[in-house]
Amino acid sequence: MGNPHPMPYMGVMAAPLYNSTILRLATSIPHQTRLESPDGSAEKRSPVCGSRIIVDVALDADGRVVALGQEVRACALGQASAALMGEAAIGRTAAELEAARADLTGWLAGAQDHPGDWPGLDIFEPARPYTARHASIRLAFEAVADAARQAGAKR
Repeated sequence: MGNPHPMPYMGVMAAPLYNSTILRLATSIPHQTRLESPDGSAEKRSPVCGSRIIVDVALDADGRVVALGQEVRACALGQASAALMGEAAIGRTAAELEAARADLTGWLAGAQDHPGDWPGLDIFEPARPYTARHASIRLAFEAVADAARQAGAKR
């Protein structure tokens, strides 16, 4: 006798969240080595799922990120977000990173129609209705913005 429900409910719910692009990104996170002497560091955790991300940054004289390191212990959504953040954070200022965090947060919450100008964030469109997943998606952007702000404050 076969299973009358070949696809379990959780599989149906999770299918749009974990598409091939998200899974590919989750396995290709750049800058996965912590910096030895960062100008700023921040650790963020999701109380919902326990995901954790630590981001280190080094800034140049103009306040732009010149080096990035991250330690990512997160679900596939958090890993994919860390990959997108890591791919485009070099060269950004603290203000640009804070704007990206605000845009992502506003978009996930439904306060705006687009995730801003950060490349690739639209892959999280299927996750917008799942508010419990938002914290994981925001972690990398919260951590890099905080690390860059901390680094800038030392100047």
